[in-house]
This record gives sequence, structure tokens and C-alpha cells, in this order.
Amino acid sequence: MEPGQRELLYATAGLGVWLGFGAFGYAVIEGWSIADGFYMAFITLTTIGFAEVHNLSMAGRMFTILIAFVGIGSVAFVASRVAGMVLMGHVIRQKNIARKIKKMRNHYIICGYGRIGKRMVSNLTQRGKDVIVLERNSEIVHDLTERGIPVVHGNASDERALERAGIKVAQGLITVLPVDGDNVFVTLVARDLNPDLFILARTTYTRNRRKLLQAGATEVVAPSDVGADRMAQVILRPNVDRFMTHVIEVSNASLMMEEVKVKPGSLLAGKTLADSRFRQNFESIVIAVIKESEETMRFNPGPHERIDAGDILIVIGSSKMTARLEAEACSP
Repeated sequence: MEPGQRELLYATAGLGVWLGFGAFGYAVIEGWSIADGFYMAFITLTTIGFAEVHNLSMAGRMFTILIAFVGIGSVAFVASRVAGMVLMGHVIRQKNIARKIKKMRNHYIICGYGRIGKRMVSNLTQRGKDVIVLERNSEIVHDLTERGIPVVHGNASDERALERAGIKVAQGLITVLPVDGDNVFVTLVARDLNPDLFILARTTYTRNRRKLLQAGATEVVAPSDVGADRMAQVILRPNVDRFMTHVIEVSNASLMMEEVKVKPGSLLAGKTLADSRFRQNFESIVIAVIKESEETMRFNPGPHERIDAGDILIVIGSSKMTARLEAEACSP
């Protein structure tokens, strides 16, 4: 236990003893019940200022002065210590988060912590991705700090705020601000600071998609369109939707769709799916192979499909198996 915590513990214990002493003293001097004596001692020490429980004798008044003289200082000490520890705890969490942010590499910056931003942070952190929230609302920043979520207080369109969030070493930026114009400006600034950054932008109106792409967004998503398409899918192909929900749902650990990149010198590089005994070794299904060198996507590849370094495999399997696939077969 740290010295400050030990002091607070001793002061609180002493205050409790003094309350008990006051309750017992009123019971002896005035003949009150312990409950009445405790209440009188409490309102005296806390300076609440309510009326006396019963009329006090001169001895009782002198005892009240003694209780107040010794106890009020103790109450003030405990209150100031508690406030200081709460403030210090918040400051320490801020410093820890600042240090964590400085060390981050290949992370994702989430601009805006509204309904969509909150869902993005939850989904990415569940998948083990590092995220930093960029938020200008001080109350939200305080709440995220208390929860230990890396957050930078500032405007997402401010270059200095983006630099504090590590935009030059980030893997991607997701701007989900409620106004399309703000998302366009954030995209322009972010693209200027990091030309190679993956930028995912939200748009409220589909007509603004082109503007965001021209501003430098890599991908643009209109949540209203996605929601409408999903509703149509539920009506037209309910069982297909049920399967895709089961596969894509982030919190589902039993079955998931994942993408893994085959790196040079890995077990799969230069082999066919049959030669690598893919199904037997990894209990996963390859549903597509993306040939980045040819800019093509091959669905349902056959067993004699050659896998080259740089290819991206879209697979379905358990999270454990896809992690093993990436570590043992796709890495050098």
C-alpha cells in the first residue's frame, strides 16, 4: 500500500472511531440512544447544520464543541485526500494512455465516437486490433480515459490532433462523423499527412460518395444503404442471410470469414491447395483467392490452384484455425 493510501486508511479509521466515540458520549452525557447519538455526531462532523436531535445540556454542548473541534478537520482531510486520489488516478490513466499511444504502430484511428464509432471500436478491439479514438467531446474523452480506451482529445480535421493520434504510422483511419462535409475535410487532411493510409469514410447521402473518393478515401460506406440492402436480403434470401450473419458476426468464435496474405518464404507460397493438404491440415475452406499481381479474384479455387506469395486467401473456419493458418502456413 502506498503512503497516501495508508494515510487515507488511517484517517478514515480514526474518523469512524471518533463517530463511535461521539455516539457513546451523547448516550452517556444526555441519556440518548446510540442511534440518536450517532446521528448527532454525524451532522456535527459533516457540518450539515440540521437542528439538534434533542435539547442539549451545557455538558452536551461542550461535548459537541469537542467533537466538532477534533472531527471536522479529519473529515476535511479525508475528503481532500479522496478528491486528490480520484484526480491523481485520472491523471495517471491519462499519462498511461499517452505513453501507449506513442508506442502504437499499424493501428486504426476512429474519428468520432458516436453510435457507429462505438461499434467500430468494439468490433476492432474484439479482433485484437489497436485503435485510437479521436474525439472532441470532453465528456466522452473523460469516459474513454476512465475505461482505459486510447483517446486523443481534439478535432479530427486538425493536423496536430491527427499527428498526436499517430497518423503517420497508422494502418488505417475510419471517419464516421455525422456530417459528410466534415468527413470530406478529415479525409483531405489525413491523405495529405499519410499518402499510403487506408481511409474508410462514412457518408449519409450516397451522392457524396464521389466527393469523398476524390478527397482521398479508399472506401466509402453509406450505412443507410447497407441497412436497406440487409433488410432486402432478409426478405429475399433469409437462409443465405442467416448463414452470412453466422459467418461474418465478429463475436462468433466458432465460425468466421477471414482474409490472410501469403508471404514470401511461407509454407503455401508456390504450392497448390492439394500439395499443401490445406483442408486436412487447417480445417478451413478457401472460398476465393485474390491475385493482387493480376488484380483478379478467383472464386471457389480448385485443388490444383497455385498459391503464390502476395496472394490473399479468403477463408472460412474457426478463429483458432485461421490464426494457426496465418502463423504456420502464410508466414515465413
